[in-house]
Amino acid sequence: MSPIDLSPFVDAVQERAERLRQYAEKQKVFGWFCTYTPIELIHAAGFLPVRIYGGATPIKLASTLVPDFVCPYMRTSLERALRGEYKYLSGIIQGYTCDTPCGIINIWEENAGPGLFHSVPLPYNTTESAISFYRQTLTELIQKLASYGGKTDADSLERSLDLYRDIRNCLLHLHQLRFQNRLALSAGEFYTVAEAGFSLPPDVYLKHLHNLISALGEENTRNIGIPVIVSGSLLEDTTVFDLIESAGGKVVADDLCNGYRFCYPADGVGADPTERLIDRYMHRFPCPSRSVIGDRVNHVKELIKQSGAAGAIFLFQRFCTPHLADYPALADELKKDGIPVLQVETDETVSNRGQLKTRFEAFFEMIGV
Repeated sequence: MSPIDLSPFVDAVQERAERLRQYAEKQKVFGWFCTYTPIELIHAAGFLPVRIYGGATPIKLASTLVPDFVCPYMRTSLERALRGEYKYLSGIIQGYTCDTPCGIINIWEENAGPGLFHSVPLPYNTTESAISFYRQTLTELIQKLASYGGKTDADSLERSLDLYRDIRNCLLHLHQLRFQNRLALSAGEFYTVAEAGFSLPPDVYLKHLHNLISALGEENTRNIGIPVIVSGSLLEDTTVFDLIESAGGKVVADDLCNGYRFCYPADGVGADPTERLIDRYMHRFPCPSRSVIGDRVNHVKELIKQSGAAGAIFLFQRFCTPHLADYPALADELKKDGIPVLQVETDETVSNRGQLKTRFEAFFEMIGV
């Protein structure tokens, strides 16, 4: 465990529900599932965008509305909504990626509404017509947010873009420290820091990040363990990272929805704030829901090169079709470069800890560096 004080981040995660209920008494809170949701626009309108979490919980109500082969993250999130645990939300704004979350918000609206429920379609290419289309969809979102009292202009959007840029740059700095073996945090601690940002007001979160970076200084204490990159979608249970490190590994990089993919790039470029927003979201680090496998291979290989990872662990939510479909080709390409790979499927809680630790230990023994 790190001697650094991480209580602001730990408390934010553990007290998330109660804090958000309190925030909702002062300003509207909108939920989102996917990092392709333009959260800067929601914030610029005067609202608090927060990532919806499912977590470990028995599925009862949701099983009457969605089949068992829907990914655990969506099922547990819907279950909590049906129980009334997300009543503080004024709605959900969802960047269109895979089909499941975009379908879930329709079920959510019908069974656990009311509120603003809206999917934001994002083009799959970067042509001029695609950019024009995306600008129109953002205009539509601004109008819908205005119907709920939101007030967005160029100045407020620019301030929000600057704020989230600074947050992502801080997180990218932590990623760089980890690449260089200079980050005095365990993997579980690192992702707790990242997770806190999905529910805290961004200005508060940025202050905590600045304090953390100042406290970290130039420490270099993470020398033990076989370096690996972890790839997958959203991992809510950070204990899996503790299992990796207790089995002899050391997470030095990631290709995760709540990790590096959220941060990169930190910002976009453009003649006005809207162009800047469009540029950033249309040039994201490739996600299997929105990119061809060749693009992902190149980016993941670059992360491995930067971090010195000796192996790759793929941690997938069960029934996550985009990631499971990408895996065979991505794994083959890494194996060609001599990078050993391990595939693990999980639900919202790491229940088979003993079995997983044994698999991790065998994987690290095979790498043997």
